[in-house]
Amino acid sequence: MGMKMDALFMGLVLILGLSSLASAVPGTATFYTPPYIPSSCYGFVNQGVMIAAASNEIWDNRAACGRMYRVTCVSGTNAVPQPCRGGSVTVMVVDYCPPPGCRGTIDLSQEAFAIIANPDAGKINIDYVRV
Repeated sequence: MGMKMDALFMGLVLILGLSSLASAVPGTATFYTPPYIPSSCYGFVNQGVMIAAASNEIWDNRAACGRMYRVTCVSGTNAVPQPCRGGSVTVMVVDYCPPPGCRGTIDLSQEAFAIIANPDAGKINIDYVRV
């Protein structure tokens, strides 16, 4: 009886793990530098540095304000061959990154970008998921 429960538990863990991987969305990330206020979502209220500006892909007519995203560097997009530092960063959307200036899916704060990638890369391929 114990072995069946162990197998059931392991199967459940595997299914849950695969479903979280399946929900990650590919995109690109760039970064912007301070000052981070004012922002489109919060005006002059400082939201810290683990923040991001959303492109049209995730802006959702301001509904993205306050949403949290976990962003993971996957690979480089230019001359920096291995920019990823490993791990991921969780950021809150506080601003809008309008076209044509927005060059990525999500524009991270400089501090958030530096956690997951070498800033010299400028733009990276990412996976992101809403948390």
